[in-house]
Amino acid sequence: MFTGIVEELGAVVAVENLGDASRFRLRGPLVTEDAKHGDSIAVNGVCLTVVDTADGEFTADVMAETLNRSSLGALAAGSRVNLERPMALGGRLGGHLVQGHVDGTGTILERIPGEHWEIVKIALPAALSRYVVEKGSITVDGVSLTVVDAADDYFTISLIPTTLALTTLGIKKAGDPVNLEVDVLAKYVERLLGRGAGTGADLRDLEEIKEMDR
Repeated sequence: MFTGIVEELGAVVAVENLGDASRFRLRGPLVTEDAKHGDSIAVNGVCLTVVDTADGEFTADVMAETLNRSSLGALAAGSRVNLERPMALGGRLGGHLVQGHVDGTGTILERIPGEHWEIVKIALPAALSRYVVEKGSITVDGVSLTVVDAADDYFTISLIPTTLALTTLGIKKAGDPVNLEVDVLAKYVERLLGRGAGTGADLRDLEEIKEMDR
C-alpha cells in the first residue's frame, strides 16, 4: 500500500525486452537504501517487485498485463520516473490509500500555467469517469492529487511548485500518457451497492470502509 507521495525522481537505466515481458533496471538511491529482493516499489504509480538491488539501482520484471494496462511500456533508458516505497504501518498517511494497481491510462490534453501553480487537464477513460469527483482523490503517475474539475471525459488537477519540481508531472507535456489509479474505496462502495446494500452484513461492510477512510 502506498500514499501517492513521491519520494524520489528516479530514472530508467535500461530496459530488456523478454518477449511477453520486460526487465527494467532503474536508478533510485533513496528508495533502494533499505530495499531487498521481494520488496515493492511504485514506479509511476505501478507497484513492482524488486528482483535485486546494487549501487543505488534495482531491477524489476514487468509482465504483459502491466505493460498493457499502464504507460510503462513507453519507457526507455533515460526516462524519468516517480518512485515511492510502501507506506509503513503506524506512519502518517500524507496522500490517500494507493494500491499501485493502475486502472488505466489518460493523456495530458493541456497545461495552463499560473503565477504559482499550474493547471493540467487530462483525458479520462469512460470506464473510470464515474469514480472521479470534484475534490476527490486520484493518483496520476503515482502522485496523489486532488481533482479540481471532473467532467465525463476529462478532469483537471492543480500542481504546486513542489510537485512540479520533484515529480515527472513537471516535465510531462500535452500528448504524453499518464497512469491513473482511482480511489479504491469508491470501487468497493460501488460493488457493495450493486449487490444491494441493506442487509446487516452489507451495512457492516460499509461501516468498515468508512473506518478505513478516517
